Amino acid sequence: MKLSFLGAARQVTGSMYLLELEDDYRILVDCGSDLERSRQNGQDVPTSPQSSFFPFEASSINLVLLTHAHVDHSGNLPNLYREGYEGQILCTEPTFALANVLLKDAASINQKRINELNASKKQRVKDRQAQLQKDLYLDRQVRETMENVVPIAFNRRFRVADNVDVTFIPAGHLLGAAHIVVSVVENGEKKSICFSGDIGRKNYPLLVDPAPVPPVDYLICESTYGNRLHEDNISPEDALADVIQRTCIDIPGRLIIPSFSVGRTQALLYTLNKLYTERDFPPIKVFSDSPMGFESTKIYLQHVKMLNGEAKEFYKENETLFDFENFEFLESSKASKAVSNYGEPCIIISSSGMVQGGRVEYHVAENISNPYSTILIIGYCAEGTLGWRLLNGQSTLTIKGKEHQVLANIEKIDVFSGHGDRDDLMEFVTVQSPETLKRIFLVHGEYESMEAFRDTLAEAGYPQVVIPKKGERFEL
Repeated sequence: MKLSFLGAARQVTGSMYLLELEDDYRILVDCGSDLERSRQNGQDVPTSPQSSFFPFEASSINLVLLTHAHVDHSGNLPNLYREGYEGQILCTEPTFALANVLLKDAASINQKRINELNASKKQRVKDRQAQLQKDLYLDRQVRETMENVVPIAFNRRFRVADNVDVTFIPAGHLLGAAHIVVSVVENGEKKSICFSGDIGRKNYPLLVDPAPVPPVDYLICESTYGNRLHEDNISPEDALADVIQRTCIDIPGRLIIPSFSVGRTQALLYTLNKLYTERDFPPIKVFSDSPMGFESTKIYLQHVKMLNGEAKEFYKENETLFDFENFEFLESSKASKAVSNYGEPCIIISSSGMVQGGRVEYHVAENISNPYSTILIIGYCAEGTLGWRLLNGQSTLTIKGKEHQVLANIEKIDVFSGHGDRDDLMEFVTVQSPETLKRIFLVHGEYESMEAFRDTLAEAGYPQVVIPKKGERFEL
């Protein structure tokens, strides 16, 4: 059995791993967009100079396993089908539904980009358009992808071939997210390997805690927070209540919260609902400005039974998770822009979380020079994004070609981060015995984070840690 690391190797995004069995059965685990490469190329989407988008023949893959819906794990699935893959994708039911929303949104962005390039008369743009049409999938490829998804339940062994079983184990992090355990029998010997996906954190709003993984031989472990702990040790309710009190109640201000539409927005809305329902907060107007957030919220409501016990009890008592007094989803761009004329204190939740693209750029531009406004960053912002620049104290900010003075207050909390920190990662690993675990592979993290986590594991008695390079292949 051979394992190749084709993405998220010594970097955060682009998760993709190829497992090749001795009988030539090939399993691809995740097929994510490489967002780091996208930013380096100055593009909104991945690009590829190769004749093939992948470093393998797509038609040679027998099965795809998907840990969860986020595009750095799912975003290149339509390209896989476009290049000739004809098999199935196994994932949980919520992952299927959320991935459908995310991939359709990506296809819509791709179409707009192609249309813009088609309208240009410049030859160099035409050449770029021809390259993009080879690299970008559209709605048709998304439909084909979704038609081949087979949803399966958590914690049930699923036979995918004569000698191969897979089991999806709750990972927290996002609705439907899973650790995937693959069990293989080769030459009479049983081998097991776990792909962590993204590891969630305990007591996160709405989501179940990450479940322990049974003993395995090999562990592929994400390491996003491998070198650090979460900064905030208070509950999401307390953290958010403090910010709202200072920015919207003590002074009649406006609070802008950049937030990813899938997962983070739902956690925010649920927490706000709890504040207004259980703490008698003044009914400050809340606008959620993300069509994709609206669609994702409906999916969460369709899967209440898969949420944590607290959320299910709240839903039972209040018959709602996300709807409360003075809350409004903004569906049209016209309604989005009209919010700038709203004169009372309010909270605006809009994507994207890094303040890069999406409707949030408009809201930031409209409020960045208002000293009565606060921009609250609630998650990781990649270097170079508008969110990163805000956190690094830039005095001016250029948004869509126009320069703005930064007079608004900039704050950050990390209680809504969906990733487990170093202690959570250690808890995930240390349920495995160091005597029987043959090797740990660290993926999905910045290299410095991986090195630090490798050292932490070695101190805890796990010396068998490898940090694979992209394209590196191992015999298991």
